[in-house]
Amino acid sequence: MIESDELLSIRAAELYYEADKTQDEIGSILALTRWKVGRLLAQAKASGFVRIQIVHPRARRLALERRLRETCGLADAVVVSATGVDGADELQSRTAQAAADYLAALRPVPRTLGISWGRTLDDLSRHLADGWGSGVDVVQINGGISVNRRAGTAAATAVTIAQKAGGHATLLPSPAILERLETKRAIESDRAVAAVLDEAAGADAYLFSAGAADAGSVLVDSGYLTAGDVAELVRRGAVGDVVGRYIDHRGAVVDPDLDERTVGLPLEHLRSAALSIAVIAGPAKHAVARAVVGSGLCTVLVTDEETAVHLIENHPPVSDSNGQ
Repeated sequence: MIESDELLSIRAAELYYEADKTQDEIGSILALTRWKVGRLLAQAKASGFVRIQIVHPRARRLALERRLRETCGLADAVVVSATGVDGADELQSRTAQAAADYLAALRPVPRTLGISWGRTLDDLSRHLADGWGSGVDVVQINGGISVNRRAGTAAATAVTIAQKAGGHATLLPSPAILERLETKRAIESDRAVAAVLDEAAGADAYLFSAGAADAGSVLVDSGYLTAGDVAELVRRGAVGDVVGRYIDHRGAVVDPDLDERTVGLPLEHLRSAALSIAVIAGPAKHAVARAVVGSGLCTVLVTDEETAVHLIENHPPVSDSNGQ
């Protein structure tokens, strides 16, 4: 572009975007045809002189979504804007809202939705609108009965998501992690529990989040593990947990004994699912997000733009189906 055209494009852009002039008005001011003004505005955008940013809390970063899909081999991606976010809680809420919007827009609507539990999905359940689906049944895919006096949200999350879709919730009546392997085997052999796990294994779609490997884990807050337990898991390579199972950077289970005492679907069900939606956001979860995406635990990722850039720049490797 010659210098005169470059300066004209900048002037036209200033008048259009900052002075709110119409293209006809700009043509009169600059003594140009409307067609010439339109071309100058297009050149200003193409040359990077104009950057348009949508700042609504529910705005999405479509270019990042495309790059995330292409780089990480995802079937789909949702990337929310971090503009104006004030802290981790607001970022989680914004990401949960985006996941709720995505779930409501799914076509075909899943008849049975398998879900995990935790703060992010509890937040998502609150953002979902009544009537987001029609007759969608929800089933828990991992145990969630709290083992301390703090009120658990697992059952409430499943019930809320199901009720808002005119369906019913099937709850998994078990803690997430048992102290003894014999107890876990006895619980999973119970006819009622086995029926829930069978229903979960046959779900049309899965929805889950992931936790960072730190003392702030919901598994610590719920009384399943201590901060010391998590520190030991980190020493052994844990980067976070998915449906109560701690994984390393490759998506492999770090503690087979703990995994054996964990009630719920194994990770292979998520890896083999046709639709598996992960909702993960925030700097503290970058490592576990890489593990989830890189090991094929999800087909769809809902995240924030900083996490999306981290994943793209680090090119999560595609591992085999067992996460080894």
